[in-house]
Amino acid sequence: MTRFFASDAAAACNDICACHGPSRRGFLRASAATTAASLLPARVFAQGAAAPANRIDTHHHFYPPEVKKLGMGGFLTDKWTPDVSLEEMDKNGVKTSILSMASVPMDWFKMSQEESRKFVRGINEYGAKMVADKPGRFGLFAYLSMVDVEGSLREIEHAFDTLKADGIGIATGYNNIFPGDAKFAPIFAELNRRKATVYFHPTTQTCCLGIVPQAGDSWAEVPNDTTRAALSLMFTGSLLKLRDIKFLWSHGGGTIPMIAERIDWLSKGQVRNRDELLPEGPLAEFKRFYYDTANAGYPGSMAALLKLVDPSHIMFGTDYPYVTTDWNMKALRRAGISDDMIRAIETENARALVPRLKA
Repeated sequence: MTRFFASDAAAACNDICACHGPSRRGFLRASAATTAASLLPARVFAQGAAAPANRIDTHHHFYPPEVKKLGMGGFLTDKWTPDVSLEEMDKNGVKTSILSMASVPMDWFKMSQEESRKFVRGINEYGAKMVADKPGRFGLFAYLSMVDVEGSLREIEHAFDTLKADGIGIATGYNNIFPGDAKFAPIFAELNRRKATVYFHPTTQTCCLGIVPQAGDSWAEVPNDTTRAALSLMFTGSLLKLRDIKFLWSHGGGTIPMIAERIDWLSKGQVRNRDELLPEGPLAEFKRFYYDTANAGYPGSMAALLKLVDPSHIMFGTDYPYVTTDWNMKALRRAGISDDMIRAIETENARALVPRLKA
């Protein structure tokens, strides 16, 4: 079973998972976090609220009926509708949100191949309808099953050629199997051929569910899984073959910014064929990636990320509905970065990554 993500807003809703509603403790945490957010200085939010309604959220989740039936997300998602997303966007000056799935549904690995293909197709068709119904308001990172390679190849074709998706969204791992695994090579080869944007959302692998008592999986395991997925692509040699994919990582890259140089240094002596796998070294690859600010726009997170990558590689993200848009906006405005950089992160950088958004 894959644990579903809690509200990362101050770990408020950590007690929510795919198969359970919120505990009383989780609900109280959520209420406390919401109250705390409302007490932040008004000037912090006013600075963003006064801006034109042109923000682009590259990390915005949606919940088709077939997904809700699986019990994903508890009370934060069971009342979700497209209009709920639009209300959140309008309230916070978001012009466009790119839709994506949050992670692997709880019953994913119990589905037959036929059920899985139907499920994925339904998700993507629903997202594409949202895009068509509200021109300019939504984009789509189409979902793939990954574990069904042939089905995923068919879905890539349908997503790009029929649905005109903006990219592909996948999880950081599938039952302890990471993206650099050889079985996924045909999928990534096709995405590379199409010069696709590939968006990763982290999850908690079955190996590590509840590994630290009293600590929620979303606190540390989720950001760590992002780093594991990136390392999987690097140290299997996959990235050498995937130079035309634009990789977008959630939550500021998880723990990548903090330990990128550690990885660069330690791998020199511990990976004998490092120069063959990574001719320019790990740091160069980390710098090629793109990252969103969902629940990662804080002063420490942004300081580390900006030391690693060019600001043009950072996109605004919210992780809505698990984290609110205003919380993410406030975080960025506490990060000590310039108004020009905030404007680029919230709008201009996404337009460069996803050209359709320029219209």
